[in-house]
Amino acid sequence: MKKNKSKKKWKLLLFLLFALGVGIAGFFLFQNTTYKHAQVVASYKKESNNGEKYIEYAKGALKYSRDGIALLRKTGEEDWNQPCQMGNPMARVCKNTAVVADQGGTNIYVFQRDGLKGEIHTTRPIERVAVSAQGIVAAILQDEENPRVMCYDAKGNVLVEHKASLASTGYPIAIDLSQDGKVLVVSYIYTQGNGVASRVTYYHFGETGADKKDYQVAQKEYKDTIIPTVAFLDKDTSLLVTDQSFLLYEGLEEPKEKCQVKLDKKIQSVAYDKKRIAFILKNSGKSGYELRVYQTNGKQVMSIPFQEEYTNMKLSGGQILLYAEGRCAIYNDTGVCKYKGPLEIQILDMFSIPGLNKYMVIGTNGFQEIQLVR
Repeated sequence: MKKNKSKKKWKLLLFLLFALGVGIAGFFLFQNTTYKHAQVVASYKKESNNGEKYIEYAKGALKYSRDGIALLRKTGEEDWNQPCQMGNPMARVCKNTAVVADQGGTNIYVFQRDGLKGEIHTTRPIERVAVSAQGIVAAILQDEENPRVMCYDAKGNVLVEHKASLASTGYPIAIDLSQDGKVLVVSYIYTQGNGVASRVTYYHFGETGADKKDYQVAQKEYKDTIIPTVAFLDKDTSLLVTDQSFLLYEGLEEPKEKCQVKLDKKIQSVAYDKKRIAFILKNSGKSGYELRVYQTNGKQVMSIPFQEEYTNMKLSGGQILLYAEGRCAIYNDTGVCKYKGPLEIQILDMFSIPGLNKYMVIGTNGFQEIQLVR
């Protein structure tokens, strides 16, 4: 009896090892597969075309235009619709919170998954906005002499008002908020001699910055440099992007520069998530481009040359999506090209959705759910 039980245990162990080996092999085969076709699984026509813009949000897409904001499911159906009037809407998302603001206007709308959370009305025209996961909103307000950097709660109450000065701080051109809404990073530009320089400042609105002047906990200047992009990648890491380099900062209470990475080519596009920073770089002296990807420690993990011009790039579902007009290229996180070719739609936006090799594609005339097939 003991021998029979021992044999059964060995057989079960061998079977489990075999199944594990097959699973691992299948996973790597799936990861490294290149697909030839993008099959349309479902298609939905848009009822109107009023210059809508889209941003990935809440497992669907946030549609925003001059006359309204709506949350769309992947089927194109609306979960809710918020009427409004804006001249030039722009949107930002942080986890389950989204903000839509009228660039050049004075209205800001804050949303969560179930709809409108609050409205903010500013005293000056809006240039840039950012939002935290809790619904704290930061905004740069226009003023030729004294632009303002403001923070509001979702109901429009002013939490912080900082008056910038061209003579002291410089002009604010980029902002972002940490996920908890306690830390604000601002990129300022100012003239220095015959050139320009940037000043990056971190403000902490919690206990850490309470005894600091203007809540300022870190500041650094960069000569002959413009920093048009700042972003928090996760709870502890922030990113600064210049025209030919990027910098990573670590920490919130006393943010410190962790590394600076010089790029030998001109940046055409940048996209990022909590794990990676991706660039489309333009070759110098020859045609073509390079897709280059870094980890958040500054280590390069991917370099892919290509000739096609893509005007858009995003990271979605652990993949890198490049697209322009009616064509796209999709790379996985190891650099394998899963698909490169045409789609049956003029692409405004696209992103990964749940399902095997499935994507939502938003076009000028409707929506498509596509699946990669061999």
